[in-house]
Amino acid sequence: MRLLMMIRRIAVLSNFHLSRLLYPVLFALLAACTTREAPPPAPPAHHPALSRLVPADHMFAIAGGPTLPLRIWPAQGTERAVIVALHGFNDSRDAWERPAPILNAAGMSVIAPDLPGFGQTAQRGGWAGTDVLVRSAADLVATIGHEHPGVPLYVMGESMGGAIATVLAARSDAPPVAGYILLAPALWDMDGGARTVTRLMAALAPHGRLSGRELPVHVTAADDILALARLYYDPLTLRDTGTVALAGLTGLMHEAARAVPHMRGPVLVIYGGHDQIIPAPAMAAAWRHLPTAARRDYIAGGYHLLLRSRTAEQVTADITGWIRHPDDFLPSGGDMAAAAWMADQKGRAAPLPLLPGYMDWIAPQ
Repeated sequence: MRLLMMIRRIAVLSNFHLSRLLYPVLFALLAACTTREAPPPAPPAHHPALSRLVPADHMFAIAGGPTLPLRIWPAQGTERAVIVALHGFNDSRDAWERPAPILNAAGMSVIAPDLPGFGQTAQRGGWAGTDVLVRSAADLVATIGHEHPGVPLYVMGESMGGAIATVLAARSDAPPVAGYILLAPALWDMDGGARTVTRLMAALAPHGRLSGRELPVHVTAADDILALARLYYDPLTLRDTGTVALAGLTGLMHEAARAVPHMRGPVLVIYGGHDQIIPAPAMAAAWRHLPTAARRDYIAGGYHLLLRSRTAEQVTADITGWIRHPDDFLPSGGDMAAAAWMADQKGRAAPLPLLPGYMDWIAPQ
């Protein structure tokens, strides 16, 4: 798994727009482009399971659209809720391997698709567009709702998946759900300079792919080594990023940030104090514009990949607690921590999120 934290400085340098500082970055990235997807790495001989390919449990065909491979983790005992789980950028349906059994034990089924352009979809490595991503999620949610009548249905999204869920929740034709759970959602209303750079890259090298080695960047996305190793060696993980997909991602983040005030339905938003991907000021801005009834959850020790961090049990407990008792305090105390964080928010800029990328995202031990 080579993490795709490619353009650490774009958001910062874009303050200069296309100045003499930004031009070298743009051309260095273009010069480093390849046109082929990076091959999956071989895992250590004593950990062959890290690269296992888990077959899809079901193929969900969208009328006139893509076919989405699904992983399904059914609830144990009486089904109390169903969660449609949307993965992040360059990730796959396997993103939920660790939390799913815990949620299952609480009576919650988890259904996770490979989103168009990712995982094992026919469009792997490309960018389907925000409308296709949101429509695919909406069609899947609507179908699952019909298949599980009378069972509360939730949409949970991590990073890019959280941005998709946000846009979906703001649309008047969204299928009815019991609530939305956003894990470190990619809600970043980046300035026009950064978006211009990514659009230029896509226009000048539409078939180009970036591996993440183009700029000197060190970012930690999580601190659970085994979870990150599985992400790294998973054959469904994308290890480089197309320039068109990069431009599409920045557009999605922009649209999602603008959609926040218009979300409908109960919302739980979770953010980690060690998130180095989505800047704290961007998340604070999103939180200020959330609907009045939305719940905010701040996990002080959490990284961007909240469910691949050592705080994963806290996060999962908050998810199950909120679903079971939406008006109670969260088990972690994260709602009170969120209020304190918002009162004294001192965030700093962070790089553009392009998941996944290098093992240097693993936190120091």
